[in-house]
Amino acid sequence: MKSFFWYGLAALGEIAGCFAFWAWLRNQKSPWLVVPGIVALVLFALALTRIEASHAGRAYAAYGGIYIASSLAWLWAVEGMRPDRWDLAGAGLCLVGMAVILFGPRAG
Repeated sequence: MKSFFWYGLAALGEIAGCFAFWAWLRNQKSPWLVVPGIVALVLFALALTRIEASHAGRAYAAYGGIYIASSLAWLWAVEGMRPDRWDLAGAGLCLVGMAVILFGPRAG
């Protein structure tokens, strides 16, 4: 269950960091937003290294489902756009895929 904490922290760091660049380059906000954005991206990278997985690629692949669901939460909470049923269905499919990758039985 610790992995879910680290996945959540990684998602927050990645989304916030990338959004800082989006706000600067797409929404004409201050370029100074990039500074906390870079800090958030470092937090993302550090958090992802804390995932309890045997291989980095597996941890990153499973993270994809968390990232997608978290991005939709960001869409709603920060950008004020409520995800539609297709967003939710897609996120659900990704979370199922994440669970298969993370919790699937492994041979020896």
